[in-house]
Amino acid sequence: MDTPIREPSVRSVWLFFVLTFAIAWGGMGLTLMFQEAVEAALGPMGATHPLFILAVWAPAISAILLVLWHGGVQGLRRFLSRLLLWRAPVGWYLLLLVGLPAVSFLGAALGGNLTREALAQPPLPELLAMVGFMLILGPMEELGWRGYALPILQRAMAPVWAGLLVGAVWALWHVPAFFLSGTPQSSWQVLPFLLGATAVSVILTGFFNAARGSLLVAVLFHWQLNMPMWPDAQPWDMYLFIALAVLVVWVKRDRMFSRSGAATEVMPS
Repeated sequence: MDTPIREPSVRSVWLFFVLTFAIAWGGMGLTLMFQEAVEAALGPMGATHPLFILAVWAPAISAILLVLWHGGVQGLRRFLSRLLLWRAPVGWYLLLLVGLPAVSFLGAALGGNLTREALAQPPLPELLAMVGFMLILGPMEELGWRGYALPILQRAMAPVWAGLLVGAVWALWHVPAFFLSGTPQSSWQVLPFLLGATAVSVILTGFFNAARGSLLVAVLFHWQLNMPMWPDAQPWDMYLFIALAVLVVWVKRDRMFSRSGAATEVMPS
């Protein structure tokens, strides 16, 4: 007998946050406390470390568990069907394809390391392998942040506030990685990242709603943020994302401050 499909309640978003932090911070906490033992057993910390991957996938794992609880396998099919949504105004795709790389290159130029970053590119086969790996690493977070949390919060608040809340939680969730050597975040400044990640969430919220709650859009957006071909522009790219978020909110203020038209379904029929 199929599990009856019922949309998660607004309160369930807090359970999602608790599960996500428990999985991610639990693994990272063990690594921080017993780093030598963990690295002796599983290898040095880095983007391919099993506990790092588990932490990165924590939002997706939490979302899938909750979707199965509320809707069973049929509910999960409906949830994943949002990967097939892609239609959105062309301006959003220009932002995705041109705007995000431009932020990285401009940020690196402002930081004075654009030439150094350009000369540090690995051989093409290695670069392509990194690009492929990044598609299945960070972007999987979006099954949770934008796949589960954002539509639920948009039932109770305008997109700009929902985007800020998800962004603040998303940014805070990254914090343990700043204190583990070998992670991408270990060489970054914490405060600019927290502010910039929150701003990115607001920008993505606008795109997400324009694409009717598309998981594909969220995955591609995150992939572009992590693209190995773009230079590391920390912290300047974070400041640019803050400015871009302000611009997006102003230009799209009729939609960003209204729940009308916001995507609110986790498991659309």
